Amino acid sequence: MYLHRLNGLTMAAVLGLAQLPAHAAPIRIKAPAELPAKASVADAIKASKPSDWRALDPDNTLYLEIPAGRVVMELAPEFAPQHVANIKALVAEQYYDGLAINRVQDNWVAQWGDPNEKNPKPIQHARRTLPGEFTVPLKNVSSFTRLPDVDGYAPQVGHSNGFPSARDPKTGTAWLTHCYATVGVGRDNASDSGGGTELYAVIGQSPRHLDRDITVIGRVVAGMPLLSTLPRGTAPMGFYDSPEKSVPIKAIRLAADVPPEQRAKLEVMRTDSAAYQAVLEAQRNRGGPWSKVAAGHIDVCSAAIPVREAGK
Repeated sequence: MYLHRLNGLTMAAVLGLAQLPAHAAPIRIKAPAELPAKASVADAIKASKPSDWRALDPDNTLYLEIPAGRVVMELAPEFAPQHVANIKALVAEQYYDGLAINRVQDNWVAQWGDPNEKNPKPIQHARRTLPGEFTVPLKNVSSFTRLPDVDGYAPQVGHSNGFPSARDPKTGTAWLTHCYATVGVGRDNASDSGGGTELYAVIGQSPRHLDRDITVIGRVVAGMPLLSTLPRGTAPMGFYDSPEKSVPIKAIRLAADVPPEQRAKLEVMRTDSAAYQAVLEAQRNRGGPWSKVAAGHIDVCSAAIPVREAGK
């Protein structure tokens, strides 16, 4: 009975449409208005001055050398002083050389360390574990340029000396945020079970729910495609199911220990500069002709920090 009634209603609707005048105007959907032209990120970079850029500090820059090339990482000792010092000690004793990237989980991380948990590589002078450095006191952070945009994970977000960061004035703490290219310290359940022997870089969407649960020691500033395009592991959590599939690490070196002519000649835009504020605004409110809607908002992890070759 219901089906017959429905068919009857449908037929009535069809008959009603048939009675519309043949000359009825078609319904037109108004196209979005074109946004006025605005300066782009490229425009902001082009207009920047030499003083808007800073060179990487060789004493806080690591080179991860894999068969496909070099990944450049900048360390953040203000936010994880013990771990950064320990990682430098591991690098000095060439602990990472000959280890491997043994986990690549889609939309998550590329992780490297010792794949042989039952018979781990010996450590000479560094420490295997350290207390977690998930946050630091606000007084330990020398610079913070706050974003005006609302954040869902922290009372305040912005940038500290080139690193995406967050802070909570009520607790008096600050921390680095988990964004694309963030480098963190792998650990087990205990907060003091990591020390830098296992590291990872975020290769997917920003897992901000990890903020304040893992020690973050820096970020990749160049070479991310070498990590993000690696074959995904097929074992649980993205681990490779056989050692042959792992990506060998040729070496990890501190830039200060590499001859100057072999160092990466890179500059990072200063996040406390007017030029970077122009970059942020270009991303926050894009102009036409392609963009039809200005977002009016930017997330701390989508606020890309320009990096360029020195002298360009």
